[in-house]
Amino acid sequence: MCELCRREVQDLSRHHLVPREEGGRYGATAELCQPCHSTIHLNISNQELARQYNSIEALQNAEPLQKYLKWVKNRKVERIANRRGRNRRRK
Repeated sequence: MCELCRREVQDLSRHHLVPREEGGRYGATAELCQPCHSTIHLNISNQELARQYNSIEALQNAEPLQKYLKWVKNRKVERIANRRGRNRRRK
């Protein structure tokens, strides 16, 4: 089960709650489905993840993820295109 969206999925990936680049290499992790993991990194910077969104509860309440979390909760999607690394817009 994905710890963020609470859906039963086949594959999970390990998400560092404090990104490795921000000092979280050996810190707490969460098991997330690929769509949730990609969406987090698409919408929230590593600095914001380290400071503001370093727990599952904080991520579940994160304003940038609310539309996505409402959308995904009743979907059977297992994978979405990994959009990390492409040019991203920041607000």
